[in-house]
Amino acid sequence: MSTSTLVRPREGRMIGGVCAGLGRRYDVSATKVRVIFLLSCLLPGPQFLVYLALWALMPAEHRGIPAW
Repeated sequence: MSTSTLVRPREGRMIGGVCAGLGRRYDVSATKVRVIFLLSCLLPGPQFLVYLALWALMPAEHRGIPAW
């Protein structure tokens, strides 16, 4: 397991960066997380709502570039 924090990365995101952030955090490819998410949408449950909640709750990755 990776020791990085759970953030939505600026690079490698497709929609909100949730799957890319989860993949980076748990050291799994973002594509694999996306496929698992899409397959889970075939099952009944609140998968889409969980995605939206993670999108709203996961902080965006900050750049280390100063504003000035």
